[in-house]
Amino acid sequence: MVGLEDEWHYRRHMADCGCGPTEIETKAQQRALWLALVLNAVMFFVEVASGLYADSTSLVADGLDMLTDASVYAVALMAIGRSNAFKARAATLSGALLLIVGIGVVLEAVRRAFVGAEPVGVLMIMVALVALAVNTYVLRLLQRQRSDEVHMRAAWIFTRADVVANVAVIVSGAAVLLTGVIYFDLLVGAAIGLFVMREAMEILREARQAGR
Repeated sequence: MVGLEDEWHYRRHMADCGCGPTEIETKAQQRALWLALVLNAVMFFVEVASGLYADSTSLVADGLDMLTDASVYAVALMAIGRSNAFKARAATLSGALLLIVGIGVVLEAVRRAFVGAEPVGVLMIMVALVALAVNTYVLRLLQRQRSDEVHMRAAWIFTRADVVANVAVIVSGAAVLLTGVIYFDLLVGAAIGLFVMREAMEILREARQAGR
């Protein structure tokens, strides 16, 4: 029976020789990424629409993060079966998109701190719970396909960040509901933006290393 260490050495050998993933691995990656893309695209519309209706910065931020994830999965799909250099460029594009979204979210939180907002805590919690269930499923799906290939690693990192963001939105929704203080929503929205920026830098760093 092949152990985890043997499998790791096999994957490293395949990457070093330029052989790439097997056809079965490629198809499994494609199925996982297509499903993740569709789920994230749907949740983007749900969260942004709900966030605008609930006047919630953190919920809108989480929705925009879903859109970025859908873009990342699309880029990862294009990278499957391509050269390591192409995969590194795809991961770089993913990281750059994530960085832009993170900066935009932080700026939006700052703007709302000045113009004001009235977030609806109950709706924030309900929608964020649905998003958490979706992202947990996608994370487990991608975990089975996670490999040394940088484009798949980037997709997994994005989803991991989403799970953390979903939990943060739920907590902020509960805080707003219990206290009526809008700054919980603004702080969590800004924190999601900063966290997204941190994940983007991690992807960009790995892409640089993979491209060498």
